[in-house]
Amino acid sequence: MHLNPYGEDPVRFAVELAAAPPRTAEELTDRCVAAGVVVERPGTDGDVAEVAEFLERWLAVVDSGEHRERARLLNALLAESSSSPRLTDHSGNGWHIHYRDADLPLAGVLRALISVGTALHLAGRGMDRLHRCAATDCHRAFADFTRGGRQRYCSPSCANRDAVRRHRARAGRPS
Repeated sequence: MHLNPYGEDPVRFAVELAAAPPRTAEELTDRCVAAGVVVERPGTDGDVAEVAEFLERWLAVVDSGEHRERARLLNALLAESSSSPRLTDHSGNGWHIHYRDADLPLAGVLRALISVGTALHLAGRGMDRLHRCAATDCHRAFADFTRGGRQRYCSPSCANRDAVRRHRARAGRPS
């Protein structure tokens, strides 16, 4: 069985890239390989710039609280980044569906993976499943993959830090 490469992993990778954008072509390529992206063409400086611009637009999707606006922004990314689904065995490790044209530079591959992955995430789990961390000292984006869909923090450490802050405020102690 071949799992959908456009599912949860690209959304998690988008969150990671948005928190710490790659600064060099080598870093971009290395992080893609580490994330399991099949890299047919190593990243270039142009890819780094394109990924940075794309991530800004992806974060606008995260920051949009209104469902129709979120869908509009994501649909624009999908229109620019994806293509008709097609079967491929480009890497020789099994037939699977691609929602992108063949022979794209690395930035194009990431735009398609992340855009389609985000659309599948929101359509499958709910339009409210992208957020910014609720901790006052953190504004990191995150995708909510929890069963109940009530995640408010990007990490357990932010949740714990905020809980301590609230506890100290109730107890009248400074944070």
